[in-house]
Amino acid sequence: MNLARILSRTQLGLSAPLVQVELHVGRGLPSFAIVGLPAPVVRESRERVRAALLNSGYEFPAGRITVNLAPVELSKQGGRFDLPIALGLLIASGQLAAAARAFECYGELGLAGELKPVSGLFLAALHAANAGHALIVPAANGAEVVMSGHGAAYGAASLREAAARLSGSGASAALRAAADRVATAPPMLPGLAEVAGQWQAKRALIIAAAGGHSLLMVGPPGSGKSMLAARLPGLLPPLSTPEALEVAGIASVCGLQLDPSRWTCRPFRAPHHTASAHAIVGGGPRILPGEISLAHQGVLFLDELPEFDRRVLESLREPLETGSITVARVGSRLALPAQFQLIAAMNPCACGYLGDSVQACRCTPGGIERYRQRISGPLLDRVDIRIEVPRVAIGDQVDALAAPQAQSQSPSASDPAAQVQAARERRLQASGALSARLSVSQLQACCALPRLSERLLRRGSQQLGLSGRGVHRLLALGRTIADLAGSELIEPPHLAEAMQLRRSLPGS
Repeated sequence: MNLARILSRTQLGLSAPLVQVELHVGRGLPSFAIVGLPAPVVRESRERVRAALLNSGYEFPAGRITVNLAPVELSKQGGRFDLPIALGLLIASGQLAAAARAFECYGELGLAGELKPVSGLFLAALHAANAGHALIVPAANGAEVVMSGHGAAYGAASLREAAARLSGSGASAALRAAADRVATAPPMLPGLAEVAGQWQAKRALIIAAAGGHSLLMVGPPGSGKSMLAARLPGLLPPLSTPEALEVAGIASVCGLQLDPSRWTCRPFRAPHHTASAHAIVGGGPRILPGEISLAHQGVLFLDELPEFDRRVLESLREPLETGSITVARVGSRLALPAQFQLIAAMNPCACGYLGDSVQACRCTPGGIERYRQRISGPLLDRVDIRIEVPRVAIGDQVDALAAPQAQSQSPSASDPAAQVQAARERRLQASGALSARLSVSQLQACCALPRLSERLLRRGSQQLGLSGRGVHRLLALGRTIADLAGSELIEPPHLAEAMQLRRSLPGS
């Protein structure tokens, strides 16, 4: 037999289309051609495959070798095709019997024939499981494939082991069942009890977690803004299984190592303010997901918000509204999920001490205004909660260190995470979505306003100068506060608190 076909998959955004690796060994002068839109790293596999076959004790077939990666219109990237090409050569040259079962094969080959891990196998394993195909993967990718839930995946450390498994003569057992993927207890996430004082900021954080609202914290350096933001994931409920699979697939495509102990933990991404627009929203020659997609179903924390490039900040407007981002390049257009919760922090001015009770501000009025103008009005209009985080009094810090148990007692009698969970379940059961993600028609259906609340909304909207979106976001915020209170109606106190949380930038 001089023809062989081995299955594999390429990576296209967050999808993994099936690729047939077709090999033909014919007569003629020795040559080795790879066609089907291969990237340079795929074309270089000719030398890796040649050395791996010889060093594994196989013969390299003489003659005209043609490798076709079908369908030809899909771009093929990475070293994952080394193993299927090598196995196909062994079958086409008669050195290996073809398997009766449909296998998908992945792996980069070392020159000695060892199998090296490749990125993006979690997503490929999900698609292979749906298609009913078995898998042969590098042993180093075993944990990642197990987390995907594939029940017929086999790990191999070398080309010889993979060939034995494909021909059915290998004795290697399938990787562990998917039920073991969450056997490790999830880590304990930091809670609000570790933050000294800042009761108003803690209340705002609970409201943001309960409704999925975006939050902007303004305060001097060292007031606890970053510490508060890092505690938001501890208030959020764990990921469901479909959400965890989606989040893990995005991380795998980006080459991040998957931790089984954090399977249900929501992602928390905090990119530096020097990050480019492609790093934040995604893109590049291969259109990889960016930070907003890596924060999908979790939290995106932007510290020092005005220091980010203006184009980067403006690119957040679409995903904040739609929960996805469309990245277009010549010849390709991909929609990436980006349903994240934005938490941002900034100083009140360039020096950081405007309105501080201890240190005087050194900025001029014009400098303060220029600093504030780095954040556009349309972006700020999409931020539901804006609060001031003042300096914590020394006495409060000392009391928290001396009596941590007393500090952990918040004004609320119940656990903040339990409050958040109850409010989210209440809204999901009633409307099918969190308050921050309700459409206008959904809000009209669930936002019953007493007469006093309606009058307060009209007067407050005029005084605050709210846009149509601003009124919509204000109602959603009031709906969340009412859910936390267990109220069907949005009462005047709920709406008043929402107005206090949706002010212009504190200190302006």
